[in-house]
Amino acid sequence: MNTGLDRFGHESFRAAVGTAAAYGAILAVMTLLLFGVPYLLFSL
Repeated sequence: MNTGLDRFGHESFRAAVGTAAAYGAILAVMTLLLFGVPYLLFSL
């Protein structure tokens, strides 16, 4: 029985983690652009 973390080394898991990380990065950038920039512009 393989109980180690080697089973998560398959390319499908790496692709899923990469997709989730890229989605999170895009959401962070969009949040900064859509909420941070207007906040800075109107708070000055």
